[in-house]
Amino acid sequence: MYAVIETGGKQYRVELGSELHVELLDATPGSEVTFDRVLLVRTATSTEVGTPVVSGATVTALVVGQERGVKTISFKYRPKARSRVTKGHRQELHLIKVTEVAVNGTSAKAIWEAGSADREKLKAAAMQAAAERAQADAALAEKLKVAAPVEKSEAKPAAKSTAKPAAKKPAAKKTAAKKPADAE
Repeated sequence: MYAVIETGGKQYRVELGSELHVELLDATPGSEVTFDRVLLVRTATSTEVGTPVVSGATVTALVVGQERGVKTISFKYRPKARSRVTKGHRQELHLIKVTEVAVNGTSAKAIWEAGSADREKLKAAAMQAAAERAQADAALAEKLKVAAPVEKSEAKPAAKSTAKPAAKKPAAKKTAAKKPADAE
């Protein structure tokens, strides 16, 4: 289950446990914030799109900390006027962690906890299938195994060659430089 929320003039896609930086809120680190401007909610079975917001949908998040964004440089240059202005800016941001996505009484946290037994069953079934595959592979390898290879008798190492390497070719002769033709 995920939702799209609007805060600080921007839209964010959030789900249970996601962390993100948002514009500075009227909250202190350690407090909880509720976002009511939920534009879209996607569940396992349906998608609800708001006009402009989804009624009954809320996203609750914990304010983890307050930080400053990356520095942006604003540089103005006016040619032929000897005018240069450089300004820097760092936006104040809050780091939030989503703790709850709810729509019409249905909570993503409750769905996650209810599905934990199903996830355990699926995990156990996957482990069992992997074990069966490994046994089948081992049986096939045993079936395809050929008789042990015949051992080769140790061959004597080849005698070292005492022949000298081939002589090098002589360098190519340089041709004499031609004289330019006389112009008449």
